[in-house]
Amino acid sequence: MNNHHMQVCPSPEWAEMLQTSVLPQVASWTELGADLLELGPGPGAATDWLRHRVRRLVAVEYEAEAAAALTKRFTGTNVEVVHGDATDLTFPHESFDAVASFTMLHHIPTVALQNRLLAEAMRVLRPGGALLGSDALPGDALHHVHEGDTYNPVEPAAFLVRLQTLGFERITLSVDDRLKFVAHKPRTADGPEPTGNAAVSAAS
Repeated sequence: MNNHHMQVCPSPEWAEMLQTSVLPQVASWTELGADLLELGPGPGAATDWLRHRVRRLVAVEYEAEAAAALTKRFTGTNVEVVHGDATDLTFPHESFDAVASFTMLHHIPTVALQNRLLAEAMRVLRPGGALLGSDALPGDALHHVHEGDTYNPVEPAAFLVRLQTLGFERITLSVDDRLKFVAHKPRTADGPEPTGNAAVSAAS
């Protein structure tokens, strides 16, 4: 993580932006259920909002230092922090009602690894469960602040196709100053609905 992330991501301003402009909108598109898995929580800005809306939240953080800080911060709450790899989860199939990923996908270095993360989310979701999240959009400014850091932004149209290819249905994407998304695991073993399963909106 470069100096920009170390300064901005833990800031109160970043947490306020997520908790007022992103999380309420995305969460309104689906049911979170009781058991939620958050991938790549970083300093825990989304975690602190999400944990009040579920019975149990498991946060998987790749960076050991960040995982240790989160463990200390959320000790005694309904949050369990796991130091692990979101592309290779250790949880059994169908363990969670929802999986969340907020502003972390562009830190995954390749499309193949991003797809592995999405496939793992599908695997650990219960039937009908939701993958929800947001991410920054490609751009010169974002590229500049990621100098010396992993930077692999998600292109919204391609992301929709990737979600559909992995079997997600009832997909909602919103594109304004960032990408916001919700996608659901099929409710039955029959697979996704063949048509009419995606909604896309773009703010002008």
